[in-house]
Amino acid sequence: MPSPILQPVVALVLWSFVMWAWLYATRIPAIRAAKAPMPPEMTAADLNALLPPRVRWKADNYNHLMEQPTLFYATALVLALVGAGAGLNAALAWAYVALRVVHSLVQALANVIAVRFAVFMAASLVLLALAVRAAMAVV
Repeated sequence: MPSPILQPVVALVLWSFVMWAWLYATRIPAIRAAKAPMPPEMTAADLNALLPPRVRWKADNYNHLMEQPTLFYATALVLALVGAGAGLNAALAWAYVALRVVHSLVQALANVIAVRFAVFMAASLVLLALAVRAAMAVV
């Protein structure tokens, strides 16, 4: 039977693809509407300067989902491999995923920095607790 902690891992991967689809669903029409030139020497910063903030927020969040969650994936996989992926560890993993989804929605819809930061810090603390528990499981 697979470790229960693998379910939130897959859920966050799938959520990342939701954000990927959302970013392109908003970015491509915005690029077309801006009639943005796309010369090879154009940088991401150049393109971002042409796009409305509400469009950029989705791409920014997708990038964020490629950053700290990599620590989550590694931690969760360690816990699954050592047979400690159930119970409180699985609950913490689901809490982390839920907080990352909330973070995505805050950033993509309103981007209220104080709220986004609070959610990010809560998710970070949950991930820290999960990492400490993983460290204890492999000692």
